Amino acid sequence: MNTPICDFVHRYAQREMLRLHMPGHKGLGQMERLDITEVQGADSLYEADGIIAQSEANASALFGCPTFYSTEGSSQCIRAMVYLAMLQAKKQGKMPKIAAGRNVHKTFLSAVALLDVDVCWLYGGENYLSCPVTAEAVEALGVDVTALYLTSPDYLGNMVDIAAIAQVCHRKGILLMVDNAHGAYLRFLTPSLHPMDQGADLCCDSAHKTLPVITGGAYLHIRDEKMARLAKDALALFGSTSPSYLILQSLDTANAYLADGYGEKLREFVSVVSGYKNRWHSVGDEPMKLTLHAKSWGYTGVELAQLLRQAGIECEFSDPDYVVLMPTPELGTESLRKLEAALDQIPRRAPVLESPPALAQPERVCSVRQALLSPSKTVPVAESLGKVLASASVGCPPAVPILVCGERIDENAIACFQYYGMETCTIIDE
Repeated sequence: MNTPICDFVHRYAQREMLRLHMPGHKGLGQMERLDITEVQGADSLYEADGIIAQSEANASALFGCPTFYSTEGSSQCIRAMVYLAMLQAKKQGKMPKIAAGRNVHKTFLSAVALLDVDVCWLYGGENYLSCPVTAEAVEALGVDVTALYLTSPDYLGNMVDIAAIAQVCHRKGILLMVDNAHGAYLRFLTPSLHPMDQGADLCCDSAHKTLPVITGGAYLHIRDEKMARLAKDALALFGSTSPSYLILQSLDTANAYLADGYGEKLREFVSVVSGYKNRWHSVGDEPMKLTLHAKSWGYTGVELAQLLRQAGIECEFSDPDYVVLMPTPELGTESLRKLEAALDQIPRRAPVLESPPALAQPERVCSVRQALLSPSKTVPVAESLGKVLASASVGCPPAVPILVCGERIDENAIACFQYYGMETCTIIDE
């Protein structure tokens, strides 16, 4: 598979042109010499008809559906998906209303706020990072719901039954959108577990999370050809007019890498990971994520992560309950043996019995849009009882809100905030 973006940029760098154009570094440096702007022949991401279009066609062939690049991660794609869902609903003469699993990324909140789209929340699970939506729950959705938005895999590695849910959605005329940020690699398993192969209509992948792509590289996948023709406008609405050519080259290079035996390499590695998942009773069914329930080892997730850090291993995420580790084939099986040795050196203790506060369904006072666009102030969590949350101020990772903007802060919400280490929150300044 060719790499048209990389080939062009390398040819341009070799010509040693006088760069009277952006960026300001003028190509001085090893990395900088390959960082360009939309010079003649370089194409343009949102009006692609040259090398970028060729590269996206390669990606589309790999994923089996129209695929488009983002240089601003899945966040840009999430906003584009919500926009496209809104357009389709309006085209059908309906008011847009999206049902969404509660464990959305906070970008979803900014998208529905910017576009003034109504949301119907789906609840479930014992942890705010997971929401096991079922086909039966989708079957029960009202006739006014025009789209469904799911996160699968979630941050802990849980996956929902996209295939069963897609069947219900298509029968009910509901557009199915999936935040697959953590699962780009699922396409290359046999059989594929990628949401688009399971029946999703729209899907975003953070290529940089699980594939050899630098941070910011992502994909937007669209099933319907007519909707796909609107993809560039949707992405451009929320994207920078200066997309990174370094990220585009990384996405371009990944095409050739994925086409050259990656599936076999992935299958062999996943087989090895599976053995460790079973040994350590890893949470979730995502094949290439190791999520350790630290309390069963006698530690909090934060404590266990610190012990691994002292052994030269940095985890993806930790909280009071879990440690999340994200291996990939690029690390090789030796990395898993190093992890195994480090965990074997950590003495097991009596399990920690403290459980997280139960998740409740808080009172909705106003819409996400109204809350986000209201005057606000930051107060200590202990002083927020009865107030209305203005902004879901959460760290990234995991960037999943415990409470949604526009909801009233009750005693249960405060208990959750405190359990997960939040000291302040942003409330509507009434």
